[in-house]
Amino acid sequence: MKKEQLVTKDMTIAKVLELDQSLSDVFMGFGMFCVFCQAGSSETVEEAAAVHEVDLDLLLKKLNQQCAKNTKK
Repeated sequence: MKKEQLVTKDMTIAKVLELDQSLSDVFMGFGMFCVFCQAGSSETVEEAAAVHEVDLDLLLKKLNQQCAKNTKK
């Protein structure tokens, strides 16, 4: 994954997982099992966070930290 490809609130969950499949662990850590749901293909990170009452800024921070960590491997 390229460093400039950061996760943003308007990306669909499916697009996020295309960047890095291990990001599903971050979603699940927040109790967001939408990675296995049909809605994940069209739902944005922002929409999913709202539905699951998850702090969007914290979720994005954790997703991007995981991206950066995996980029360094």
